[in-house]
This record gives sequence, C-alpha cells and structure tokens, in this order.
Amino acid sequence: MELNKRQEHILQIVKDNGPITGEQIADQLNLTRATLRPDLAILTMAGYLDARPRVGYFYTGKTGTQLLTENLNKIFVKDYQSIPVVVNENVSVYDAIVAMFLEDVGTLFVVDANTYLVGVLSRKDLLRASIGKQELSTLPVNIIMTRMPNITVCEKDDQLIGVAKDLIHKQIDSVPVIKKTEKGDLEVIGRITKTNITKAFVALADEY
Repeated sequence: MELNKRQEHILQIVKDNGPITGEQIADQLNLTRATLRPDLAILTMAGYLDARPRVGYFYTGKTGTQLLTENLNKIFVKDYQSIPVVVNENVSVYDAIVAMFLEDVGTLFVVDANTYLVGVLSRKDLLRASIGKQELSTLPVNIIMTRMPNITVCEKDDQLIGVAKDLIHKQIDSVPVIKKTEKGDLEVIGRITKTNITKAFVALADEY
C-alpha cells in the first residue's frame, strides 16, 4: 500500500507522540478531525496504526513487508479453490488426453470406483505415454499415473501460501483439495492451481 504525504505525516506524528488522539493529530496538522477521519481509517485498517477507546492512536511498529506477510497468512485454500477435474482410474490414456484438452487443464485427478483419490495425471505423464509404442485407447491411466504417497495434497483450511511453496518446490502445476473420510480415504473436493494463486495475490495487491 502506497501512502500519500498526509498519511505519512500522520504516521510520523503517531510514531513520535503516540498514543495520541485524533483531535491532537488534527491540531498538529491544522485540520479538522472530520478531514482526517478517512486517512486514520485507512492507516488503521491497513495495520499501520491501532486505536483504543479513550487512549487514542498508536503506531504498531510493523513495516509494509510485515503487514503484507500477515495478510498472506490470512488467505486460505477454501477462499480460492476451484472445481476439480477427475477421471476414473480405468479410463484410457487416450480418453484422459481428450478430457485434459476439453477441460483446458494441466492436471487430472484420478479416482477409484468410490470416487476417492488414487492418482494424479500431469501433461508430462500423458506426453510420456504417447511417445511410447503402446496403444493409448487400451492403456488404462492407472498404469502411468502418479500414486500415493507421492501425491501432494492440501485441505480447505490450509494457508494458500503453503500450497504456493509446494507448487514451487515440487515443480507441479496443481494440487488436489481433499477431505479425509473416517476410514482415511481422500475425497477430492477442489483444486488449487498456479492460476488460483495468481488470482489471490493480484486480489491482495489490489487491496494492499
């Protein structure tokens, strides 16, 4: 968040004199309390200042980077997850390739007959299979998919920044959002992709 000159001046006054009331800040700037109200609200909502009844405003001591980090840690998977694209483990590699292109996704999640997660198919997996000499229309995806425990998953209440780190560290494009059943099976309820994370960061930048 970029502050204007008056907001920076207000911030400096509070740093030097806090806690300080809005009226006292207004007096130092030769302005009315009403004129300052929007600036004080912005500085408070952004986290630069805090306010206590009958005490006044005081500087939180947090830098812009610290405030940004705090806001990042408040974004969760459930806020930005999208609808997952799944295929059954018995479909052919050919059908999986068609599904990937029709749905315009980079990753397919593979489920069993009970719709529980059993594998993941990436573009690389399908490309690798298509380069071989096997008949794609008869080759089931469960032969080439990545299986547990080599699948990175997340849950709806996980922090989005943690998922972003997983995508970067493991060089993958998408992570399934799962819900664990009482028996320990994994139900696919969503997905987080690089696009989801980009949207979240752009939205945060607009707010910040």
